[in-house]
Parts: sequence; structure tokens; C-alpha cells
Amino acid sequence: KMFVYLSKKINIPKGNKLHSVSWNTEHGWLACGAENGLLKVLKLEQRNIAAPNEITMNQTLEGHSNEVTLVSWNEDYRKLTSSDSTGLIVVWTLHQGKWIEEMINNRNKSSVKAVKWTSDGFKICIVYADGMVIVGTVSGDRLWGKVLNHQLTHMEWSPDGKFVLFGTEQGKVLVYDCNTGDPKHEIKLYCRDDTQKGSQIIGIKWYDGSQGYDDLQAPTLAICYANGKCQLMRYELDVKPVLIDTGMDASNIDWNTNGTVLAIGGMQEVVTKNEKKKMSVVQFYSPLGRHLRTLRTPGGTINGLSWEGTGLRLAVAVDSLVFFAVVRPDYKWGYSNDTLIYAFTKWERPEHCVIFYNTVTEERSMKYVKRLLSIKSAGERCLLVTRNEEKLNSNEESYVLIVCNLRGLPTKLKVINVEPKYVHMDNTHIIVASDSQVFVWNYNYNQSVKTDGEVPVLPKLSDKPTLRNEDDDEYLFHIDDTSFKTRRPTCKGETEDAVVCLTTNMNQLLIARESGTLHLYSLPNISLCSKFILKCRPQQLSFNCDNTKLSVIDINGVFTMYSLEMKITVKKNKQKIKQLASIQKLDIERKECWDMKWASDNPELFSLMEKDKLYVFRNTSPEEPKLYSGFLCEFNELRIKGVLLDQIMKDPENPQKNNMIAFETKSLRDTKMLLDAAGIEDAYSFIQDNPHPILWSLLAEASLEKLDFKIATRAFVEYEDYRGIQFVKYLKTLNDVNLQNAEVAAYFGHFNEAEQIYRDIDRKPLAIDLRKKVGGWFAVLQLLRDGDGNDDLMNEAYNAVGDYYAERQRWNQAVKHYLRARNYEQLVECYERTESYNNLAKLITILPTGSPLLLNIGQKFASVGIIENAIKAYLRAGEIETAINSCVELNQWDKAVELAQKNNFPGIETLLFKYANHLVSKGRLPEAVELFQKAHRNTEAAKLLTKLARTAGQDQKKPQTAKKLYVMAGLEVDKFRTTILDKGMSSTGDTNEALRGLVEHDLATGFDKSLDNAWHGAEAYHYYLLAQRQLYKNNIPGALITSLRLMAYDDVLTVVDIYSLIALASYLCGDFVQCSKAFSKLESTSDFNRDRFESLAISIFQQHSPSSSSSSVAMVRCPHCDSSIPAHSSKCSHCSASLYGCLVTGQVVSNTKYW
Repeated sequence: KMFVYLSKKINIPKGNKLHSVSWNTEHGWLACGAENGLLKVLKLEQRNIAAPNEITMNQTLEGHSNEVTLVSWNEDYRKLTSSDSTGLIVVWTLHQGKWIEEMINNRNKSSVKAVKWTSDGFKICIVYADGMVIVGTVSGDRLWGKVLNHQLTHMEWSPDGKFVLFGTEQGKVLVYDCNTGDPKHEIKLYCRDDTQKGSQIIGIKWYDGSQGYDDLQAPTLAICYANGKCQLMRYELDVKPVLIDTGMDASNIDWNTNGTVLAIGGMQEVVTKNEKKKMSVVQFYSPLGRHLRTLRTPGGTINGLSWEGTGLRLAVAVDSLVFFAVVRPDYKWGYSNDTLIYAFTKWERPEHCVIFYNTVTEERSMKYVKRLLSIKSAGERCLLVTRNEEKLNSNEESYVLIVCNLRGLPTKLKVINVEPKYVHMDNTHIIVASDSQVFVWNYNYNQSVKTDGEVPVLPKLSDKPTLRNEDDDEYLFHIDDTSFKTRRPTCKGETEDAVVCLTTNMNQLLIARESGTLHLYSLPNISLCSKFILKCRPQQLSFNCDNTKLSVIDINGVFTMYSLEMKITVKKNKQKIKQLASIQKLDIERKECWDMKWASDNPELFSLMEKDKLYVFRNTSPEEPKLYSGFLCEFNELRIKGVLLDQIMKDPENPQKNNMIAFETKSLRDTKMLLDAAGIEDAYSFIQDNPHPILWSLLAEASLEKLDFKIATRAFVEYEDYRGIQFVKYLKTLNDVNLQNAEVAAYFGHFNEAEQIYRDIDRKPLAIDLRKKVGGWFAVLQLLRDGDGNDDLMNEAYNAVGDYYAERQRWNQAVKHYLRARNYEQLVECYERTESYNNLAKLITILPTGSPLLLNIGQKFASVGIIENAIKAYLRAGEIETAINSCVELNQWDKAVELAQKNNFPGIETLLFKYANHLVSKGRLPEAVELFQKAHRNTEAAKLLTKLARTAGQDQKKPQTAKKLYVMAGLEVDKFRTTILDKGMSSTGDTNEALRGLVEHDLATGFDKSLDNAWHGAEAYHYYLLAQRQLYKNNIPGALITSLRLMAYDDVLTVVDIYSLIALASYLCGDFVQCSKAFSKLESTSDFNRDRFESLAISIFQQHSPSSSSSSVAMVRCPHCDSSIPAHSSKCSHCSASLYGCLVTGQVVSNTKYW
């Protein structure tokens, strides 16, 4: 929780009453305006909060003769503006370390009510009591000026400098355009009440966002009235502002430098000793209106408030004094297992940046979290509490509990609807409490979910949560509940006695209420064990390590401690419950305390922060305090760990290890002093009176160093160190004092000292054994070089040193040592890491034939595409097939085929087939055909030849080439058929084999019609070429018959090729009937040349009518039925018998009697 206390005060000379105070947040100058024209500029240097203040500047500025009512800084341009009651305005600038006058302005008509610069320091606005407003620039130019029809008292710039807010004598707030001076609108004020006394405005403050926003939804504009009522708004048109009633007569307000705390100063009526009187106080509020702290100041009315740039100090002007209040902020942070977790905001990002900093290894990880509310940590886990962006329903907020490991990776989460005002985390439970409800989550109930570093998807919560099983991991109850049969609250609504803080121990939960009532519950099964009342309002509770004492820090910073006596009662269901038998207040009370830590290993020790002093107590007796300004992390082993969070927050992205502070308790310091200055016996007596395991361990170490085995044994017994006891027994068996000293030095890790002792007594083997045991291989190498070391031990040392460098990725150093150790296996890895492929290739010839490392080397070369070296390695390893496969994988088919042929690889046909497919994919079909033929894949070769034939015939117009390719395809198919059918019709006459061969044939040719009748294409181009030759030889009737035969090959030849040839031959024969049919076909199937065909047909048939001509097609006799049929027929129209054409003449073969 935030804490504030007064630390220093400065007297203004001659008792002049202060009227204004302003702190330059960037450079640290403090301007104080007082009566009689007194204007002072001070600068207080302070290394940290606990260090004393040093006034490095104390200058009185002479220029005013009346009371200085206003002071305002221009931080970017290092200017100070001041004004007095007569309206005189002076602008001061820094010159050679002194403030001098730069500009003076005096209207001599009215007093100045407000002077303020924009956040960038470029513009200034001056407001006079008579309504005159002047807006100018830093260079002295006036932008505009006008008289407003209002009596003005205050003004404020909007954060972006686009608007100006004016406060009037009547308590109104008006918004004007800063560029033109035109009115925009009036702010609606919900806290204003003209009927009440004190409705005058005492302050308008708008946080400019220069240090980022802790919460983007939090208000930043504050308007406060003299009656103590304040309105906090998110923007000037906010219809749902936060309203505060401070209950005092307010006089000043001011935001801290990051907009998270609003200070309101004034007078408040308090009752002391049955007497009412008014005291000056400063109230601190969060942007959401939550009261944080009250600071009482001596003296009369507060006339000025101003925050230091760090937000850690507040200057309060009271009468003729400036009080400095130290603020201990409520940082979002946690510490556990040497890891510091903290959050901060950046002005350029809306989220919180959370740093996970390991204070031992100095490693850090960073993550951004939206709407972060709190951070807690315990054990190996930390908790991030955020506000969920999705509401459970239209009126209710939801919150997310994210459990992370200490590197920031989320492991579990829970969505709840309990406002996390108070959060506590231990090793098993997370407790979240609002004013009236308490949520208990046993987050170690189940195994953590596995994630990849991203926050899991938020689960959906129903509007009405369902009841859980009795063995579930969560519990929700109302603070007024008395029955806990279900895991949901029985009481509803708010409570009159709200929760204010809570804590846990191993199996108990303690909750404090506003009235001072403490509720003690059992864990993990919730039940109310006891209630008792304190005479204060607690703010921080804490149990000692054995739960016998309870510490309390109340809302006023008063520390008290109570002794607890517990008793165990057994219920009817045989459940054992710890109940509080008695509580007794101990004789200790400290004031202005703000943090404490119990020792985790001693129930009587605790540390306490009192202002800027750190106290260590044993029971109720304090040790001498130490100046300290940080926060407490942990207290164990008589050491207190703390963190200077204020220093870290100056550069939060780069935490430094020197900001982690460690303090030793007095007993630890005294023990070390006695061991150094006195003797073992005196230290033994002191530790007996102040026993602690750490002190016994120190005594044991000192006794061993002096070879006092008797005291050492006692110390190890008290320390319960069985290993140490056995070590003392071992030392007693050594007869040489030097050997004993060496063993003691090694036991405590002083290996250099132990080695030197072994060297001095010429026992180098013992030194080598020592270094080997502790992994000091560098020292082993040095010892072996100095003497005669054997080769095996030298190689072992070189290998170990090489491993050391390899683990740290210092490959070049590792290579040097692996070479000396002839560790070729590790050399292969190092050469690959450093991409030293030339050196890796040299290993191929060095390693013996058949070495398994050669296969590894080949794989590494193949993985980077260096196929030549890969082949060499594989061949030397005897892995021919692996070499061929690598060539195939890298598309080095020629090398693969060459290797297969050279080494008589049995699977060469399969390899050739794969290579051929590769060539097909690349469009290299002729080469693929050749490979398919070599691989005896006749059908694949035939398909490619058919494809090439089609391309040659139709696209390239090379009919002779097309015919040859079709002939080759037919030959390949015939080879395939011969192989299959011969295999099936073997001498055994196995019918099954014959059927299997036929099925294989059908599977190979059934999907490609060109293979089913492989010679069909060859016949087409043969007759096509024959008809052409017959035309050229003037055998017109034969050409007509052959061209008519081409009609059966329209699946191979184009319609234009076939019917153009028919039309030409029939025209030359004078058969205009066939010619007309051919032109009709050409005109109906050709779009491109249709007009040309039509014009040619018209020119022909105008001269030769088809009706007047007769067909000239020769007729022959069917060899089967002796019917008359056309000479080009492929089938008899009478008997349907198939007819064959003559390859020489193109006519039907009518005589089937041939040899």
C-alpha cells in the first residue's frame, strides 16, 4: 500500500507566508512565492529517499515587491514565470547557473489569476481577474487576446494543447478553442452545489500523459471545490465522472507525475481528546476515487502543493514552511526465488510492461499485459491480475487471474467476478477479496496446463456460475457468511464492515475488516474458526514462520504485534480445526511504519521499515537501524534482501544488480567479528546464546580452517550436517597436516589454495584428482603440461576442455582441443557448426574405410547440397545405395545413374524409372524415352512416344517424324505384350499365369487408348503420306481412295488435313459429289478458314455442279461375301466383316490368299 510521511522542512526567511510553490519535474528546481515579493528558487539533490538532502541552489529572485501568488515552470525551455498580487508578470531564464529576468509584463488593470504553459512549453496562457485572457508563445509573440464576459479564477490546458479550460468565480468550467479563443461548451459539473457554502473552484488539473497511462480508462481531469467535493473526468465531455467528497475545506490539488495519485490539501476537522479542532491535511486519492492515505501537517492552511518529477516527494507549503513528504508508491511488483517481477508503463504503449528479472543470472524477460491491476509471487509462480475486456453481463466487470512461472510463461488462469481490491498468494492458494466477497483458489490443485508462451484463450463464464463438486479447486463466500456447506456465498449484497486486508499461513486464512474484526478461516476446506477484534483498522497482516505471532500495521502506520495460542477442536464429522485460544498484545509499538518481513527460518526475528530506517527485531528488541529507502524482499539466513525499486523505475527496462541490497543482522556481523578478532571458544559461547544454523555453519568453517576438530564436530552437530561430521572423521584419519589443510580448502571450495598445497608437498596426482572431481579441466591440462601426463589422461582433458568451449558455442576453440584429442566425432559437429566444409572433407581421407562417422559426414554434406563430397564419404563407408539415393534427392540423376551403372547396382531399373519421371517433369521427353527403354518400362516409353508423335504431327507439321514415332510406340507396346503373354503362356501351361499376364496387360494399357491399338497412329500417317505421294505421281484415283481411307483416322489427323486432301483428290478426279461433301465438312468444322473454304467452293461449284457428276470411287468385291463395296472400305456393309487396306495402294485387300 502507498505510504506517506514527512521527512524535512525548510523555513522561509523572515517568516514570510508562502502563497505558491512549484516543482520543476525535469530538473528539480523548486520555486517558492511568498509575501513581500519574496521569490526563491531551491534545488535539493538527493541520491535516494534515505539519503540526506543537499541544497545545491538557494537563490532569491528580486523583481517583485508584493506577494508572489503564482509560479509556473516551462520545463522544456527552462523558464520560470511568476506573478504577484498587482498583476506584474516576470519571466525568468537560467544564465550561467543564475536566474535572471528575461521579460516583464504589467497591465496595471487587474490581478493575474492563472499562468500556465502547455506541456510542450511552446504556448502560455495568462488569465486576469477581469476576464482578460492572453495566449502567447515562448518567444513573446501574442497569438490572441480577448476579454471574456466572466470573472475568471483558474485555467488549465488540455493534454494536446487544443483546448483551454477556464474556471469562473461562480464555479463554472468553460472550454475554449486555444487557436481562436472561441467558446466550445461548458463542462457539466455533477459535484457542484450552488446552495452549499464553498462552491468556489480551488483547482483544475489535467494530467498530460507525458509518462504514460496506468489505466487508459482512468480519469485524468480533476476539478475541485472549496467544500472538498471533487469531480474526476476521463475527458471534458465525460457523462460518468468519478465524484469524491473529501469531507474537508480544500485549498489545493495536484496530480503526481504519472497521473496515478491525486493530492488534495486543505483543513479538516478532527477530534482529539474530546476536543474538535481543524488541522491541515493532505488527502491522497486514486484516479478512480479510492482513498489511499491521509497526511497530517503542522501549521495552518495549505497554500501550495507540488510533486517532484519522480513522484516520490511532495512539497507542501504551510505558513512560512515548506514540508517535504516522502511517498512510498504502491508499485506493482513481487519477489520470489531470486526473481524480481515488476510492471511499469510507457507513454507510447497502452499496456503495462512486466519485467521478470533473475537477480542472480541477470537474465530478464519481458511481456506486455493489458489492464494490469496487481502482481503477486510465491515459490516458483507469480500472479498477474488483470481486468477482463469482456464483461460477464452488461453490468458486471470480470477479472482474470494469470498464474505464470518466473520467466513469464502462463501456466494457469481463472476468470472471476470478484473485484480484486485485496490479493494474496502463497505456495498453494490465491486469495482475492472485494469489500464483501472472498474468492479462494487452490491453484496447485491440478497439473498446470502446457502452453507455448502465449496466454491461453480466456474461458467464458456464465452469468450464473454453476455449483462445483466438493473436491474442486475454488471457493467463493461472503464475508458475513457463517455457513460454508456449499462453495457459493449464502449472503448477498454489500456489507457495512468491509474487508481491508488479508493473509495466510500454511492452512489458515486471516481476514481483517474495517472495524478491526479479524476472521480466522481454515484451509483448504473453508470454515470459520475464530473471531477477535483489534483496536485499530489493519492495513497489513503477517504471520511468523511458526504461526505463534501476528504482526499488524494499521492505516496510520502504527506497528503492533500479538502472541497467538492455537487449540485444536474436533467436530462431529471428526474434522480437526485449529481455533484461536487466546491473543495477547505484546509490548511493542512503532509509528510511521510501512513494511515488514518475518524471517522465514526463525520465529523471533523480523525486519521493519520505519520511515527511511530499517530495523531488525529479535522478539521486541530492536537492533541499531540502518538508513534504507527500498522495499523488503525476503528475510532468511540472517540476511535481509531488499530492492531499490525507485532506482529501478528510473530505467525500468535495464535493471541493475546493484539495486538489489542485502543486509546482515547484528548477530551475523558479531559472529564474523568474533571469528576474525577473538577466538573459536568466544565465538562458540556467543553462538550458544544466539543460536542459528547460519552461525553454526560459520563456526564450523572457522574451526576446520584452524583444524579444531572438536569445535567443528559440535558445530556440525548443531547445524545437523551429517556430511560435515563424516568429513571431520575423515580428516582425523590423515596424519599429514598439509593434507588436512588441503582437504579443508577443497571442502570449502578454495581449490586454488588446495592445489598449491598439493604442489608444495609434491603431490601433483592428488591435485589432478581434485581438479578432475570439480571439473577444473583447464587446471588439469596445466598440471599435465608441467609434468609427465599419460596420453589417455591428456586426451580426456583435451576432450573436456573442448566440451567446455562447445557448450558455449566457441567452436574454433573447441576444434583446437578436439584435434589434439583426435576426437573426430566432435570435430565433425564443430566443422558443421562453423561451416568449415573443406576441413570436413579432409576427414573423409583421414578416417578408416567403413567408419560409421563417414556415413554421418556424408549426411552432412548431402544436407547442404555438396554432393561430390557426400558421394566420396558414402562410397568410403560402403553405402552405395545411400549415395545413389542422395543423388536422387538432390536431383543429380546423372550422377545417380553413373554410380548405379559403375557399381552394378541391382535396382538400376527402378532408379532409371525415377530419373525418367524427373526428366518428364522437366519436359525432356526424348531423354526420358531412352531411360524408360533402358528400364524396360515399355508402356511408359510408348506413352511418351505417342505424345511426341502428336506434337510432331499436329503442332510441328512433321508427318514423317510423327509416323516414325508412332512406329516406335507400336514396337514398344509389342515388346510389352510379347513379354507379358510369353510369360503367361510358358511351357508349364499354367492357366492362372496366363490370366495374370492378361490382367497385367489390361492394367498397363487400359487407361490409354493409344496403347490399346498402338499401330493406329502409324497407319494414319502412312496413308496420309501415301496419298500425298500418289498425288505427286499423278495417280489421282489411287490418291482419292487413300484419302477417303483417312476418314477412319480422324482421332489422329485433323479434319482440315483429311478433308482438304479428299477435296483435292476428288476435284482432280472430277468426282464433284465427293468434293462437295468434303467442302461441306470443312465449312462446318473450321471457323478460322471458313470464308476461304466458302469462296473456293463457290468458285468450283459454279462451274461444276455436283448433281451433274457421278462418283469416280472404284468398287471392289468383298473377299467374304463377294458383294460390291467401295475400294476404301474398312468394313463390309453387307456381311460386316473387317477389311484390311493395302499399305502400297491404299485399296481393300480383296484376295486373302497370300503366303
